Amino acid sequence: MKLNLKMGTITLSALALTATVLGSQPKPTQHIEITASRFSFEPSEITVKKGDPVTITVRSTDVTHGLVIKELGVRTEVKKGQSENLTLTPETAGTFQGKCAHFCGKGHGSMIFTVHVVE
Repeated sequence: MKLNLKMGTITLSALALTATVLGSQPKPTQHIEITASRFSFEPSEITVKKGDPVTITVRSTDVTHGLVIKELGVRTEVKKGQSENLTLTPETAGTFQGKCAHFCGKGHGSMIFTVHVVE
């Protein structure tokens, strides 16, 4: 009887340890690629989960562009033919507007980017 109790205790301890280890592993990072060109971002909208890390790669095809999303702490600049990676973990759900942060020509003001952060 004592052996069964000890085995049960050991089994429960092992299960608790396994759950703790598995539960503490970092979440995989979502990767999204965005292309900036006169005068748009493609895609122009993305949806990410609150609390999940996301890496955004911004590429420019024609001139220097930037991306700024103040509420999410995003600010980057990317030169023609290059790319920049930025990683963020959104902590607040909502819809956040971004824009091109580097003047790129007459249609610069129309370069809008939207991030939807969902629960």
